[in-house]
Amino acid sequence: MKIGLVDVDSHHFPNLCLMKLSAWHKKQGDAVEWCNLFEHYDRVYMSRVFDDTYTDDFMTVINADEIIKGGTGYGLNNKLPYEIEHIYPDYSLYPALTKNIAYGFLTRGCPNNCPFCIVSGKEGRKSYKVADLSEFFDGQKNIKLLDPNLLACKKHMDLLQQLVNSGAWIDFTQGLDARLINPDNVTLLKQIKVKMIHFAFDLMQNEKKIIEGLRLYKEATNIDSRKTGVYILTNFNTSHEEDLYRINKVIELGYKPYVMIFNKNTAPKETRRLQRWCNNRVIFESTGRNFNNYK
Repeated sequence: MKIGLVDVDSHHFPNLCLMKLSAWHKKQGDAVEWCNLFEHYDRVYMSRVFDDTYTDDFMTVINADEIIKGGTGYGLNNKLPYEIEHIYPDYSLYPALTKNIAYGFLTRGCPNNCPFCIVSGKEGRKSYKVADLSEFFDGQKNIKLLDPNLLACKKHMDLLQQLVNSGAWIDFTQGLDARLINPDNVTLLKQIKVKMIHFAFDLMQNEKKIIEGLRLYKEATNIDSRKTGVYILTNFNTSHEEDLYRINKVIELGYKPYVMIFNKNTAPKETRRLQRWCNNRVIFESTGRNFNNYK
């Protein structure tokens, strides 16, 4: 078969689904390439992570006998077959983005069911192990983990130990749940070579436990704030004063805040100013990390 691939979102971040489809088809002896609109294909896969809010759909006519669309951008009910989901990805699709970097999920799902997040609806209200590290890691220097809530998985201690044993630099691209950090798992977390780690301070109702977790991790690791990021959700159910409070608290604890706006089209001007001030590091530092100094 002649297989064409379309990364609808862009080529700025590897599409893991397409990488696995490519690996599986090549294993069957099929020819796989990025879709060339002047060529005819037996089958074309179109993968889209983001919906119309962030990404325009691919509307150009494709010459193919069969077109298969998948990814959360097209709906929450499409999944890869087991044998494809658990194949080692074809990193050659994105040579520049995956040079000495492994990408993948150790766990899926999340018990939190946050109303602003699709993970629980898509993957289930439970964090569960889906792979060992060896499924997508083969000695690369860096690992980018895409897990939505690793610490909520009952097997997270074993998975953290795998990360320790890898000796690789780990980028926790999604937010670890700070409320789940405890004296046991922090002993493993502090052994991991962290390239970047993210947490989230989304809801004021979770304030106490989030602060306790962030404080425990900081005291155990003394991590440089430049290797951290704490997502601050705005324009959802918090006031401007609460947004600023969370930012300042994160700074006080020794972390780097990062403002996320829910439904940016409806966000007040002050919220958009807050995001620009906080997320632009030059502005953030030049104002002494004080929003009142931002004119």
